[in-house]
Amino acid sequence: MGRRKKKRAAPTIPELEREIARIKYKKNYRRTLRGTVGVLITVAAAAVLVATLLLPVLQIYGTSMTPTLENGEIVLSLKDSDFEKQDIVAFYYNNKILVKRVIARAGEWVNIDEDGQVSVDGVPLEEPYVEELAFGECDIQLPYQVPEGRLFVMGDHRSVSVDSRSTSVGCVAEEQIVGRLVFRIWPLDRFGFLEE
Repeated sequence: MGRRKKKRAAPTIPELEREIARIKYKKNYRRTLRGTVGVLITVAAAAVLVATLLLPVLQIYGTSMTPTLENGEIVLSLKDSDFEKQDIVAFYYNNKILVKRVIARAGEWVNIDEDGQVSVDGVPLEEPYVEELAFGECDIQLPYQVPEGRLFVMGDHRSVSVDSRSTSVGCVAEEQIVGRLVFRIWPLDRFGFLEE
């Protein structure tokens, strides 16, 4: 003789209420999780857009801007179109981004003597950010007039910087510029605005 199946008792009201509560919790949990993931994706996308379009974050490589900027430092730049003398700018050059200081703007005359003293329109520049003046790698005809729509830029470490003094780099077109460097975020002991 076969075994008889035991009939299962109908669930009690408290058991039904617990099951309904469990199903509601599961639905709410999924909805909250989807919403949270959506918000995180939106925030990440906005951060990427801000970082690439408005405030590009750059890491410094090399020594052409020492002592102002050291190798490995991380800086924030600001998309800008009005550059002043002594602003530090980042610009595209041969699929790289270089960082230099604006020395002269379109129409101005730049002259550099054999000791490395820079003059713009006949007035010697005061350059407290330069530790040691040097003529550096210069193959342009001096005095040199900055062409229209361009900036004459130089690194602060004049003896090693390859910049507008060299025809290989030349003056920088304004459309090449990534932005003006405004804030150092790394290392923490040098955290703060970049001083000119």
